[in-house]
Amino acid sequence: MQVSNLFWEMDQHLLEDRAPSQYLASIAHAPVLDLYPFHLLKVMQETGQSPLHHPEGNVWNHTLLVVDEAAKKKDHSAHPRILMWAAMLHDIGKPATTKTRKGRITAYNHDKVGAVLAGQFLTALNQETQFVSSVSHLVRYHMQILYVVKGLPYADIPAMIENTDLDDVALLGLCDRLGRTGADRQAEEENIQRFLSLCHSHATQTR
Repeated sequence: MQVSNLFWEMDQHLLEDRAPSQYLASIAHAPVLDLYPFHLLKVMQETGQSPLHHPEGNVWNHTLLVVDEAAKKKDHSAHPRILMWAAMLHDIGKPATTKTRKGRITAYNHDKVGAVLAGQFLTALNQETQFVSSVSHLVRYHMQILYVVKGLPYADIPAMIENTDLDDVALLGLCDRLGRTGADRQAEEENIQRFLSLCHSHATQTR
């Protein structure tokens, strides 16, 4: 299979399947995943995560769960294709940033690194500039839910609002949080509502 053909197959399954993970699992060991830029996805299968936060296992396993959650929610987005590809690529930066520190598996700055890699991935597949930019920005800001709700210094509400659709950040963030074994759906949905409330409050105060 050619690289371009695989991309359009993935695109179709991401947009049309109720559970795109079934198709993605079927191509997990396809030889084409050894080729640029799809090797960026293959290495997710070899990248571990903290068992405390991700009992489902490696980054690939997590991504499949997130993509299925996004497939359930894409009709709530004004930009379903952007949301689905952001879900697919949201942790593309983890293989490059994952390290074990004092016995803990971490992936600091995977959101920033991931935004660059997502852009390179989609550009290599000849996608339109605006689409590439929109997906990359969602990847860049997908961790803001955690940062904003916990009041961490990495929160950057103004830049997020300027560069993304806030509702899509919330949708992607919810899918990310639910895409793990044993997730508490009610608690995660409450977190997203708090995130949106804090962002809207900040925007109102700075007008």
